[in-house]
Amino acid sequence: MDATTALRFLTIRATSETEASVTARQKLAEACAKPGYQLGHLMEAVMVADAQVKPWTELFVRIEKHGVREGLAKMRQKATEDLVEYGVSLSTSLVTNAERLHEQDGLRRFLSGTNGMDIEDDAPAEEPAEAAQETPAPAPAPVEAPKATPAQKRTLAAIRGNGVKIQEFRVGKATVMVERGERPRKDMVEWVIAQGWATQTCSTGLFEGQAVTLTPVGEAILAG
Repeated sequence: MDATTALRFLTIRATSETEASVTARQKLAEACAKPGYQLGHLMEAVMVADAQVKPWTELFVRIEKHGVREGLAKMRQKATEDLVEYGVSLSTSLVTNAERLHEQDGLRRFLSGTNGMDIEDDAPAEEPAEAAQETPAPAPAPVEAPKATPAQKRTLAAIRGNGVKIQEFRVGKATVMVERGERPRKDMVEWVIAQGWATQTCSTGLFEGQAVTLTPVGEAILAG
């Protein structure tokens, strides 16, 4: 994959995570203005969204400094090292423990979402200026959507058309629910989210249900 295509996919995923974080904070701010409103699930949603967007924000700091290929490699190395350093130690604070667990999950999702990205050199060798004037520059190649199996496409189609959401009826026991049509497998929904083909909103708590929607990458796969 060339650096331009890789940067486009990384930008789409980072933008999706950033929007989820902003939405979660807006929901919390609006709820704070309502007397007696229960804020627990909204505060947790902000913690989850912040943890998931953090590695993507750090990634683009490194890309700006080192380029796409090296920046991604350095961020993946840091994420791996951070996961190892977290270990399994727990704090006496429940909030701190929850924050650490969300951060670990955010790092794992980042590593999963960027796994297998083989990026070429960030920039091709520069050609002489005279040659560039004589020969018009070729039009940029269209960005190709990632290849997906029929099962993965069916999962994306269900997310787009069936009103898919992830909901917890018991703590730690999340399940996939739909408003209509066939319900996709939970592991497949989680996989396409990890790949950045879909995103899970954090504007509501898991007990209320968090909607799953396609990202531009997921839409491009179905359009292909």
